Amino acid sequence: MTSAQTSDFSKGSVPSNILRLAIPMTVAQLINVLYSVVDRMYIGHIPNAAAHALTGVGLTFPIISIVTAFANLFGMGGSPLFSMERGRGNVDKARKIMGNTFALLVGTGILLTVVILLIKRPLLYAFGASDVTYPYADGYVTIYLCGSIFVMTGLGMNNFINAQGFGRKGMMTVLLGAVTNIALDPLFIFVFGMGVRGAALATVISQFISAVWAVSFLWGKKTLIRLEWRSMALDLKLVWKIVALGFSSFIMAVTNSIVQITCNSTLQTFGGDLYVGVMTILNSVREVVSTPINGVTNAAQPVIGFNYGAQEYRRVRAGIQFTSVLCVIYTTLVWLLLFLFPQFFIGLFSSEEALREAAVPSMHIYFFGFFMMSLQMAGQAAAVALGRSKQAVFFSLFRKVIIVVPLTLLLPNLFGLGVNGVFLAEPISNFIGGGACYITMLLTIWREMVRKEKAQNASAK
Repeated sequence: MTSAQTSDFSKGSVPSNILRLAIPMTVAQLINVLYSVVDRMYIGHIPNAAAHALTGVGLTFPIISIVTAFANLFGMGGSPLFSMERGRGNVDKARKIMGNTFALLVGTGILLTVVILLIKRPLLYAFGASDVTYPYADGYVTIYLCGSIFVMTGLGMNNFINAQGFGRKGMMTVLLGAVTNIALDPLFIFVFGMGVRGAALATVISQFISAVWAVSFLWGKKTLIRLEWRSMALDLKLVWKIVALGFSSFIMAVTNSIVQITCNSTLQTFGGDLYVGVMTILNSVREVVSTPINGVTNAAQPVIGFNYGAQEYRRVRAGIQFTSVLCVIYTTLVWLLLFLFPQFFIGLFSSEEALREAAVPSMHIYFFGFFMMSLQMAGQAAAVALGRSKQAVFFSLFRKVIIVVPLTLLLPNLFGLGVNGVFLAEPISNFIGGGACYITMLLTIWREMVRKEKAQNASAK
């Protein structure tokens, strides 16, 4: 089968099209998660400093989330537009979208590095750092930020590899970097004695390799639509469309940052460094187990977007249905595993008994009803794929900013909940936010697809 045939998502079964992209994309994203997760696994076992080092690195999550947010803003904004124009046969416009996205990623990456380096100290203390954990957080984030342009370019441009149907090539983007990171981490951390700085340096080198691979492929002759210099001249109308559509993914990452800041600072007040370390472990586990959901929903977007552009409305509904069912089944199984075997997952990140004991009941609370989160992801994926940025943005804000943040601040002060109140905010938000997002998607997008399908069938007769 040729590249053109495999990238025509209006042919073949919808589930097979999604899975063909989802499997390599999930593997790629899982490997991508290993960049930071493997760092924490090694850091959590540094002799005589594991707990403070792990907590310090956990304090940098909001900053890393901000870098990821801008990669999502442009990458996840440009690629659905790219898919829709490709579905309509507008190759030149699709190329222009890709070129503008690349220029935005590079320019913003440089700007972010400069700005955050200038204000990192007050930021980290505001995020919950103590005098004990600040040196570890500072050492990690300073080096990491020097490679943020590579992080953004690799993450953002890989969406365009996947959007053209090259799922395996997209997987290689992160596979090359992840293998390098896994190999360099123990060398820099333990052999060279660089500690958290070694972990950050290994990550930067690895992300550089990923970025070079992604850009080289898109510039080469094997891709369907090539990246070209002339396509990088910014078109303000296109930039606005890219930013508007990517804003939901941006808000998702930024609100993750806001939630992390709120959780860490509240936990510092009610539980000290120990519970900031517990949240670092829970966030790490969540990153890993959420990866398949992200892989499936991200894979569904180009398939749904292409079919919407091709006016294949029945296939759009099939894509939404398949994505939803698969994600709910997966998250329900994960919830059971985390409930039954918490010690296994916690032990991957820490060998300190006090930290592990505190993390078990916290994990049970935090992941309760985890399957409801998949409904939010499926609902937002459908909205983004069809260009409904306002709907996707609203529910990103609704779950995190309107529900999680206020509950995180309020619940620890009620009924003697303390730190448990912080962890309880997450499942409450999953049930309310996930349910509201998915029901709204059914009442808007699903109904519209049914109506258009009926009109299409009537005109055919």
